[in-house]
Amino acid sequence: MTERPVIMVGFVPVAVTSLAQFQPDGSVIVVDEPDVIRKRELRPKADEASVVRDLIAWEYQLDGAADAFYNAHRDLDPVAVAPLQEYATPFAARLAERYGLPTGGHGALRILRDKAVLRKVSGAAGILNPESVEVTGPDEVRAFMARHPGPAVLKPANRQAALGTRILASADEIDEAWAETTAMDEGVMVPDRGFELRMLVERCVQGREYSVELLVERGRVLFGNVTGKDLYPGGRPVELGHLVPADIPGELDTLLRTETERLLTAVGFGTGVAHCEWIVENGRPYLVECAGRFPGDGIVDLIDRAYRIDLVRAFWTLMKGEPLPTPLPEKAPGAAAIRFLHTGAGVVESVSGVEEARALPGVQLCSVTVEPGAEVRELRSSWDRIGSAVTEAATGAEALAAAVRALDRVEVKVRPAQDLPA
Repeated sequence: MTERPVIMVGFVPVAVTSLAQFQPDGSVIVVDEPDVIRKRELRPKADEASVVRDLIAWEYQLDGAADAFYNAHRDLDPVAVAPLQEYATPFAARLAERYGLPTGGHGALRILRDKAVLRKVSGAAGILNPESVEVTGPDEVRAFMARHPGPAVLKPANRQAALGTRILASADEIDEAWAETTAMDEGVMVPDRGFELRMLVERCVQGREYSVELLVERGRVLFGNVTGKDLYPGGRPVELGHLVPADIPGELDTLLRTETERLLTAVGFGTGVAHCEWIVENGRPYLVECAGRFPGDGIVDLIDRAYRIDLVRAFWTLMKGEPLPTPLPEKAPGAAAIRFLHTGAGVVESVSGVEEARALPGVQLCSVTVEPGAEVRELRSSWDRIGSAVTEAATGAEALAAAVRALDRVEVKVRPAQDLPA
């Protein structure tokens, strides 16, 4: 009898590797955009993965795409459907509904994918949101900043990876920021046809940032974690690192988890993983955004290391409609951290110190993704970082310190951007 497949929407190499740990060969079907498959050269990668049965090209981000896919592929009879990328979440939810499988819910995922709609829905439920309005041009941003003195955040309502997000210290920055944020291009990660860009301007909430990761079955939380975040300084809120679990008082940990549960109830989230980001200002958590998918940036790996679990396997178990064999832990017996690397923009001349960093106590992984001759871009989104170090330790402070020490050993020399030919 042929193994019923799982359908993974969006090709993520680390997710394919994770599935291979417990899925039989030829039991995973990946769906991705035709342009993305071509630009990322995904066919050879899919062929190399023995767990992958097929890579189906489908314009899944278009309206009606899930229903069209279902009618064209009713014979697939999957045992689970799940998204592995932000833009895939509504499609995967609707496709799971059509196949009669567990899902976060198409309605819930449509809300989570649109930051402007999420503000309205969560605000009506009593969840704190920064003052926020949709804007169509720089003059509307100026009017907002005149009404709300102080820093503001200009960002897309429907993009990912902090792409196009700028912190505006004053109205003098608006025109330049608008031109930059509306011209952002995700390159190989998106189809060539593009999609509508909608912009928000919001009051810049001042405080520490956290994320909450919940594993949920039909609205009931089975596992929760709070991640502490550090951001690069400056006007672009790109994440510098993460710590699991966050080193915070128990009262704040409980408050962040409770607010995230209230948010998922407000949008009607069913079964799956949610990743919600918060900024705590004067002891009160304000919603940044929330995604109905796994977090990126290596946070899943940190959770597995700190809690000694396999979160991916637990997730797919629920998406198949099966019970977890054992309860997941409430507390983490250890801690794990990741720290990211970036240099000034330019052309890489040399890379050194990686092996020395890997040999340091507590360091589990250390990598640099550029080689001599590669171009390093100005830090504008998560895609522009060029390396990372992952550590484990008994406490959060020790894990974080180990990650900092590791990247201190790594040296990436670049020829500054101003020395490059035009």
